[in-house]
Parts: sequence; structure tokens; C-alpha cells
Amino acid sequence: MSITPMIYLDGRGITRDEVLRVAQQAAAGFEQLGVSEGDTVALLLRNDFAFFEVQQAAAAVGAYGVPLNWHGRTEEVIYVLEDAKPKVLVAHADLLAPIRALVPAGIRVFVVPTPAEIQERYGVSAELAQPAKGDTVWREWAERFEPLQAPPRRARATMIYTSGTTGHPKGVKRQPATPEESKAYVELFASVYGLGPGVRALVSGPLYHASPNAYGRQALMAADVLVLQSKFDPEETLALIEKHRIDNAVMVPTMFVRMLKLPPEVRNRYDVRSLRWVTHTGAPCPREVKKELMDWWGPVVYETYGGTEVGTATLATPQDWLEHPGCVGMPTPGTRMAFYDEEGNRLPEGEIGEIFARVPAYADFTYLNHEEKRKNVERDGLISLGDVGYIKEGRLYLCDRRSDMVIFGGTNIYPAEIEMVLTQCPGVKDCAVFGIPDDDFGESLAAAVERMPGSQVTPEEIRAYLLERLAKFKVPKRIDFHDSLPREDSGKIFKRRLRDPFWQNAGRRI
Repeated sequence: MSITPMIYLDGRGITRDEVLRVAQQAAAGFEQLGVSEGDTVALLLRNDFAFFEVQQAAAAVGAYGVPLNWHGRTEEVIYVLEDAKPKVLVAHADLLAPIRALVPAGIRVFVVPTPAEIQERYGVSAELAQPAKGDTVWREWAERFEPLQAPPRRARATMIYTSGTTGHPKGVKRQPATPEESKAYVELFASVYGLGPGVRALVSGPLYHASPNAYGRQALMAADVLVLQSKFDPEETLALIEKHRIDNAVMVPTMFVRMLKLPPEVRNRYDVRSLRWVTHTGAPCPREVKKELMDWWGPVVYETYGGTEVGTATLATPQDWLEHPGCVGMPTPGTRMAFYDEEGNRLPEGEIGEIFARVPAYADFTYLNHEEKRKNVERDGLISLGDVGYIKEGRLYLCDRRSDMVIFGGTNIYPAEIEMVLTQCPGVKDCAVFGIPDDDFGESLAAAVERMPGSQVTPEEIRAYLLERLAKFKVPKRIDFHDSLPREDSGKIFKRRLRDPFWQNAGRRI
């Protein structure tokens, strides 16, 4: 008996065929609007069926889909619109409202009514959730057209904007993929994410982020069941795994932490034995967290490491990680990797340096409107991942982001190591560690901490916990508590927003 592939979101379901039909109808509409190969189409959408409709329609006419980070401030969203110069913007009604008057002239805007479930999850008023008078509603417009019958254009990747840890974000624009690259890309996703015909997949992170986006696009075409969450909720995730018999998922470590912190009676309420392949991306996972998760779910947790510019550079299988705790895996097939010191000298195996790599399954790229910056990230044909690490026994180990490294009295400190420990401190929900000016040592460590609800953990208790597990010089001198940290659903914290106020009047940046 044939199976009708389905997509589910917040209790609603739709067939894959319907999504693809609307996409082809919209593609015909795009052609009439003059959207063609190499153009851009912007998406200001939460996880919703319309996201796939727009993305597939753009691909059908050879345009780049540009997902906008709707967690960003208004000026950040407008900056990307001005930089990417899309011919079309498709937005949820409530997300469009605060930027409507600022959208650059010449962009054709389509509106998606914000679904009731998303309204409830994000506290959106009924008024803001509906298109305004005179708006063009996405589905109503798309369904005016007959599906596009033209042959598909050369495959173009989604244009992801880097998170902009320093300065403005940059759009990573890839060349159209060759047939060989397209084939290698599909094979890479099968080997790294376990995606293939018949899987039952779950996407919990926002589709504007690189990994959920790439995974979602592949799962859309491969999975029998694709389940989206419009907003991550730890208990709901477990319920969805049980309800849909999810066997394949992509997540970030903060999601693991939140599920593990559920009371045992809640965790044990749900059957997760269907899980076979859960890939985590986006940030390092504390060893204790990963071990505890595999004690619960079994050896089903895979880890990838890479970057927007480079792609998926390594894979750690569950068995590989259990035998080599802390590694982020071995290079993916065909990937070349090297390490360099601050003077640009190539380092031997085992020495810590900046990581550069090249993954053959990804077409080459440039930075949109910033081509001159492209050469700054390349060395000997390899691309910088912006991280510091080393290779041991063929496996990659990370130290930290190059830009996050703190130099304390001449000693290099990697905040990621401290964050992994601090995350496990009782009463701590989330944290970020970064460098602040210090007259005596150049830089000293500060920690921004979000406490668990009801927790009264003190700075003294946190320092005592860290002193038992880390060298004294790695314990933050300053600890501040925040009601919430500026973290995306993707798992990345906007450290710049936490760090910059300390450096504004310092007269220096390091």
C-alpha cells in the first residue's frame, strides 16, 4: 500500500503533494513578476507550511531563497533586505507589522496569516495575525496560477546570512551546483543525517537557521512524515516523538539540556524507542549532557560540525563519540582540513590552531556584495570555520570560536570549555562566558547567567561549583544574572549584545 507523505505542524497536517503543488503555482507567478535565475526571494516566516512553499517556488525559477532571522531587531532585518535586494518578500502578518513601513521600495510583499497555534505560542494578537487591508495573501495569490511546467533550473542553495558576531551579517551566496555536486550533497545528507526514503523526521529549530533549513529541505523530499515545531517545547517534543514514531531528528544541545531537566516522571511518560538517528548541530554539547541523553535514548545521537561557508565538515557517530568523548568526529567523505597559527603557518597534527576546511559536496561561494571579504577566509584553497581546535587520531576536537577566545595575562582561555561546565551547575538554565576589559590582565572573564525558574543560586555558589571542576583562572571574575539571554532557537547566543557594553568606553576591542 502506498503511503501519502505528510507534513505536520502544531496539530495541523498537509500532504507533501499539496505543498509542492502550491510551490509550482507560485513559481509560475514568480515568473510573471520577473523573478528569474540568480534573483533573491526573502522569507520572514516562522516554521510553517508556507516556508517550504516559498522556498521550493524560488528554487523552481532558479532564485535564491533568503530566510530572515525573525528574532533579529528591526534594523537587522531591514539591513538584510537592503543587502539582498529581493524581488519578493513573503512574511507572516505579525512579523511584517513592525517593518512594514521600512521595507525597501520595489519589493513585492506577500502576507501569510499567522496561524492560531503560532498566535498562542508567541502571544500574537488576533489583529496583528491577519493581513492588513490591501495586502496580497500568499496562498490566494499563488493559487491563481497553473503550476509551472518549465524544466527546473540549476540547483541553488538557500542563501544563509552569517550570524554577524562582528559587524553586519554577510549573505553566503553559492554558485549553482553542478550535477556532480548535487549528487554528492544528497549522498552527504544520507550519510550524515541518516535521511533516506521512508524516514519519520522532526525539525525543532527555526528554518531560517542553516542546519534545520538544509535538513528540512532534504526531509521534505525524502520523509514519509515530517513534523515541524513552531516553537521548541521539551515535553511537547517527547510527545511528538511518541505520537508520530519519529526515528530521525535534528536538534541543538540546548534542547537536550531542557529535556534532561524535565522531572523524571515527565520524561518517563513518553515512549522514545522509535528514535534511530538524532543529529545535533549548532554548538558544542557538554560531555555529561550527551552521555546522559544516550543513557536515556540509547546510542542514537550523532554530531556534526561545520559552518555556513564550509558545510558539514565532520561527523561523530554515537560509537565514535563514546570511544572518544569530546570529539566532534572525523572529516566527512572527501573533506580536506588543516590548522594554522596566527602567523598563517600550517600546524602539525595535535597542535591547536584555526580550523580551515573544504567539503566537495558544496559549491563554491562568495559573500553577496562583499566579494572582497571572500579572500580573507581562504587559505591554500581551504575556508576558515572561525574556530580553534586540533586533530587527534584523525578526530577533530574544538576549543572555541576564534573571536571568543579570551587572553588573560597572556594565557589563552576558551569560554566554551567553561560554559560546558557552568551549564551543569544546579539552578543554571543558560549561560554565556566572555572577556571584558581588565587593567591588570588585559581581559578577565565574565559570565551572564539565566537561572532556572525558582532558583536562587548565588555567584558564590556558582564559583564554588566551578572551582571544583576548573582551574582557578578559568572561573569568571564577574557573574551577572539575566531574566533571559539573547539566544536564538538555533542555540546560538548573541554574545556581542552581552559583551559590547563592557567594551564601549574601553578604547580597545581586546
